[in-house]
Amino acid sequence: MSFLPEPVAVRFDEDNLWVSLADGRTVGVPLAWYPRLLGASAEARLDLFLSPSGIHWPTIDEDVPVEALLAHHVEFPAEPKRAA
Repeated sequence: MSFLPEPVAVRFDEDNLWVSLADGRTVGVPLAWYPRLLGASAEARLDLFLSPSGIHWPTIDEDVPVEALLAHHVEFPAEPKRAA
């Protein structure tokens, strides 16, 4: 079993789901890959909970595992920390 980082934050833009992971990466996937999220209201999209394995939206019955996010995604590395 390989280590998968936990999700720590979720946000949306017009076309994408963005998930920040505990290892500092942010990954994004098109909302079109998740029709329930695409068609959900902004309020329903915010009704979520994070688990070590992924993101869950109980009101729209959607689950997005971290493994799926990492399989096909756009990735942005963490911003380097600057010395004060």
